[in-house]
Amino acid sequence: MVARQEVSAWRPHVPGVVEVFHAHFTEHAYPMHVHDVWTLLIVDDGAVRYDLNRREHGTPGDTVSLLPPQVPHNGSPATPRGFRKRVLYLDLTQLDESFIGAAVDGPDLVDPLLRRRVGQLHAALADRGGALEAQSRLALVRERLRTHLRPGAVTDARPAGPGVAHRLRELLDETRLLDGVTLDEAAGLLHAHPTHLVRAFSRAFGIAPHQYLTARRLERARGLLLDGHPAGEVAVATGFYDQSHLSRSFKRLVGTTPGRFARGAGGAEASVSSTGHFGGVGNSPADLRERFEGLRQSGSRG
Repeated sequence: MVARQEVSAWRPHVPGVVEVFHAHFTEHAYPMHVHDVWTLLIVDDGAVRYDLNRREHGTPGDTVSLLPPQVPHNGSPATPRGFRKRVLYLDLTQLDESFIGAAVDGPDLVDPLLRRRVGQLHAALADRGGALEAQSRLALVRERLRTHLRPGAVTDARPAGPGVAHRLRELLDETRLLDGVTLDEAAGLLHAHPTHLVRAFSRAFGIAPHQYLTARRLERARGLLLDGHPAGEVAVATGFYDQSHLSRSFKRLVGTTPGRFARGAGGAEASVSSTGHFGGVGNSPADLRERFEGLRQSGSRG
């Protein structure tokens, strides 16, 4: 068999995640080594065998493996076809040193919910515009890991009541619809624990905070597209990272691309004046943001 190696790695702009590492190896074997951060590992194909603290372990596909910092370990393929893995390196703000002993004793966690959440976190981290989603999913993963490592422990804070969910919605609607907000920032402003903030919002409104924020932005983007504005300018005006981020989000919700959506709006061009301005408002991203802000404040539905 010809040895294969596929590797991708990046550092996301999400506090607590030091590195994302995806790899496919057929023959590569890691020698004994250590990290100064936590290693959160899932295997999508094949399996890995490794030694940790002089004990042998393995990672079948339904397992989440959590290797603690400063504890030597190695790794090698456990099947002839090698393995395909996804790894998150998490700093000690996510799990402090007090959890290391429990992780050494039981690094391999068979938990389908945790496995699914880790996969969702990887998907969010691969989306350059998905910071709030990634932060929310990281908070849920961190909570689940702590529950495994320290069963029955008191949670970080008292669960948030429904009032905090409404305050978060007001924050998103009134001041952060365009510029967004990090989960930690929202938690600080609303005096709530990040995980409980996500849970309270989802419980109160049936939708996660990041999904709500995206839906509101897309609602405004639809209006601007129907007015005849280019998708690139609409993306900037409605708070998306770039046009690609708008296109992915738009297609996921609406079922088509912004361009096709706009082309299906008969007569949209007729509302654009010969000066290249709509209703006296310029077409620059700054002008569109100003118009978008006016729509938001007036309560218009775009």
